[in-house]
Amino acid sequence: MRTLISNIGELVTNVDADGDQCGILRDAAVLIEDGRIAWVGPAASAPTTHGQETEVVDAGARAIIPGFVDSHSHLVFAGDRAAEFEARMAGEKYAAGGIRSTVAATRAATEDELRTRLRGFVDELLAQGTTTVEIKSGYGLDVNTEERLVQLAAEVTPEVTFLGAHVVPAEYADRSDEYVDLVIGEMLDACAPHARWIDVFCETGAFTVEQSRRVLEAGIARGLVPRVHASQLGPGGGVQLAVELGAASIDHGTYLTDDDISALAASDTVLTLLPGVEFSTRQPYPDARRLIDAGVTVALACDTNPGSSFTSSMPFCIAIAVRDMGMTPAEALWAATAGGARALRRNDIGIIRPGARADLVLLNAPTHVHLAYRPGVPLVRQVWKDGERYP
Repeated sequence: MRTLISNIGELVTNVDADGDQCGILRDAAVLIEDGRIAWVGPAASAPTTHGQETEVVDAGARAIIPGFVDSHSHLVFAGDRAAEFEARMAGEKYAAGGIRSTVAATRAATEDELRTRLRGFVDELLAQGTTTVEIKSGYGLDVNTEERLVQLAAEVTPEVTFLGAHVVPAEYADRSDEYVDLVIGEMLDACAPHARWIDVFCETGAFTVEQSRRVLEAGIARGLVPRVHASQLGPGGGVQLAVELGAASIDHGTYLTDDDISALAASDTVLTLLPGVEFSTRQPYPDARRLIDAGVTVALACDTNPGSSFTSSMPFCIAIAVRDMGMTPAEALWAATAGGARALRRNDIGIIRPGARADLVLLNAPTHVHLAYRPGVPLVRQVWKDGERYP
């Protein structure tokens, strides 16, 4: 079965052409075959549909973009932290320690409860145009629960991150080095077979640079690729450590020094910005304009989690990035698609070209600009993931 989508008013391919990073085509068409993009070009030159079973879809002169690539999420958890959000809105400061309340709820939840909630979140993301999602563990913080979380995540995505070093659990209070021993020993042994990535929260209130190095190097030795939470609550050594170890991404980057920016610009490490966090915690938004102008590769992700960013809407994050972080609509869309793919070291997603996965989003709008221009409006009309049409 083939699908020909024609009469596309604006097609964002993310294939750089003549300085146009988004590779925008007008009056375009796309042919999908066996879950992949088979052809892209002008609608007037679209392949014939005669002789083969082909579904023909009229885009109605609307825009089509690549499926969003959300390269940072925490979707496997139980419990609720609405009261914590309410307190922050009343003036309390965000701190990493709130994670422990989610840990308690997650440990107490059954596997079926966690699976049902996880699949609900994945459906929620897909309905909003996200066709690829990375999922971290980190709400178990003991061997059995962390293993259960990465196993559940692996049921819905190949992009699974072991984040046993999220915070130090209550039972290891004042014994953080002993907890790191557990993370890089028995816990890593249990979780590495189900994960692709290793992550650590290198931050005041979580793990020091030295402890973070131990975690990341242990993961690398087990074949996992590093990612790093860093510089969310204040400047620190996490960015330099991430670059030194060849991390795929450093995520947050709310507080960056000039040296951090220079190091990122000279590296292959992607900086993943998480606008929903600053929205929810009332911290200052990163200056994406400064970062992009300095040559840093920027991705956007939702960081869906119950404490600091309980949104799963990439269009919402795009709107914030344009309104409050100095990005153009085209830059924000690229960061939420191709940028996320770079952060996951993938070249088969976040792009519309022959051979790529057929992950596309039809917007109920004439251009991608409407994602920022009409914030809060559900503009996702149709989604294709691996060539399958939803809904």
